[in-house]
Amino acid sequence: MPASPLDILRRVFGFPSFRGQQAEIIDHVIAGGEALVLMPTGGGKSLCYQIPALCRDGVAIVVSPLIALMQDQVEALRQLGVRAAALNSAASFAEAGRIEGAMRAGGLDLVYVAPERLMTEGFLKLLGACKPALFAIDEAHCVSQWGHDFRPEYLQLGVLHERFPDVPRIALTATADGPTRQDIVERLKLADGRIFVAGLDRPNIRYRVVPKRNAKTQLLDFIARDHKGDAGIVYCMTRAKVEETASWLVAQGLTALPYHAGLATELRQRHQARFIKEDGVTVVATIAFGMGIDKPDVRFVAHLDLPKSLEAYYQETGRAGRDGLAAQAFLIYGAGDAGRMRQLIEGSDTPDRQKRIERQKLDALLGYCETTDCRREVLLRYFGEAHQPCGNCDICSNPAASFDGTEAAQKALSAVYRTGQRFGMGHVIDVLLGGATERIRALGHEQLSTYGIGREHSRRTWQSIFRQLAAIGLLVPDTAGHGGLSLGPDCRAVLKGERRIRLRLDPDERPARERRRERGTLAIAEDGDQTLFQALRARRLALAQAQGVPPYVIFHDSTLVEMARAKPRTTGEFAHLPGVGEAKLARYARDFLAVVAAHSEKRQ
Repeated sequence: MPASPLDILRRVFGFPSFRGQQAEIIDHVIAGGEALVLMPTGGGKSLCYQIPALCRDGVAIVVSPLIALMQDQVEALRQLGVRAAALNSAASFAEAGRIEGAMRAGGLDLVYVAPERLMTEGFLKLLGACKPALFAIDEAHCVSQWGHDFRPEYLQLGVLHERFPDVPRIALTATADGPTRQDIVERLKLADGRIFVAGLDRPNIRYRVVPKRNAKTQLLDFIARDHKGDAGIVYCMTRAKVEETASWLVAQGLTALPYHAGLATELRQRHQARFIKEDGVTVVATIAFGMGIDKPDVRFVAHLDLPKSLEAYYQETGRAGRDGLAAQAFLIYGAGDAGRMRQLIEGSDTPDRQKRIERQKLDALLGYCETTDCRREVLLRYFGEAHQPCGNCDICSNPAASFDGTEAAQKALSAVYRTGQRFGMGHVIDVLLGGATERIRALGHEQLSTYGIGREHSRRTWQSIFRQLAAIGLLVPDTAGHGGLSLGPDCRAVLKGERRIRLRLDPDERPARERRRERGTLAIAEDGDQTLFQALRARRLALAQAQGVPPYVIFHDSTLVEMARAKPRTTGEFAHLPGVGEAKLARYARDFLAVVAAHSEKRQ
């Protein structure tokens, strides 16, 4: 009698029960049903196709966009005793031949493959000679031009339905708004399948947005205070800024590595390997880095520039805390960021329809940055999900005070108008504050009626006011690349006093009551347990280095935390730890039980 999904979950993966909709999705796919699954990063999407792959006859084909993702997942499955392989450009001709032979002979449970290779006629013929158990299409948002990471090669995947109509397909993604979901269903021909939308909330991630003042210093303060010794990712908009930031962090004594498409392939691979296989490494990257990175113990994701959209932001911040332990998403937002993003949109070669989509996405992102509401509420609302105030974001911890900003808005809009709607925020604020700059004198702007009328607010407050006015469309950044501001189409009602405006008071970057160390990564009760945890990490690292694999494919930090708490003394007790299946019990129990025993002897 074939093993049940729950038996496989316990025996192979070492978990006692399914979470959320996992069991329903798995039963649906095992029965031959097709599905689109939206589930947050770290929510257990992979199990939704890995367990059906072990329950159904034949080999499961997993479509994955990145080599790094394939290699990580294959190694993790092999550690569990699952027969898995990856066919990609990193495989030698001989290795590819061995894998294809194993597929024909029924010697593999799962094969990971890039979409370009999958859709070659040779590979499709190979599949015809095998018995595909299912097709899993990971990162399915890549098929949609509405999405944030469109990949044209994904468009061909609809052919699978025509060539293999009896083989179930499951498409999976962590981020897709309504239009993107519909696009995925249409392009992959999944109209007869079910859509499973798990809650997208990541309660272990703390969201914070701070005004940009000195971004590098703010970043260093954040890491030093909250995440010293932790692994993290820092995103920057340009390659030059990536290089500059990484070098600066190294000069401050941190282990930081740059990653962007302009680096040599070998160097990128080396930096990615260090990030995955070492502890406490920070990668500074463009968005070229991260999609599919399976490292579960990333404790923070920081953005020094605006991401492309809320989908991109959710996807990128979701790379933190995949193990379910506490993590932070830290965004440093400046007024100039929105203008640069608009310039990129308007200067692109995309059709007008796509530009409209991108403008809408940018407006939603700016609204998130400038909100006075719970950040998690705003973020999840964007994806059509209701949520109560979370208590785990900067605004919930320190609610943003607001004020009637109608008069301030009128002064700002009037100053923009009087200066000719062609200057950036800095100069207009100088005029409002009655500055004596050379530019003001040269232009005669000290003669304007708006000169000096804004002295009741500080420069920092005016910067916040201008950001908020831009976010709600009352000010429009110049798209020609000169950085000037002009009046938005809805400003007349505000100028005439017919529309009242409430603005948030820009709080101090970090209130005193929040200045405690927030990482919360390892909530272990006693100092002795923390010592044991570090000893277990050291043993895990040694075992990983001996095998040439990332430490987390042996055990996640969450398993080591439970190990440090429970202090198992026998293999029976060790077997009850989360994440310990039969293969890992046989392979690692002796090593880790020895560490626990040595620790206990020292404390006696």
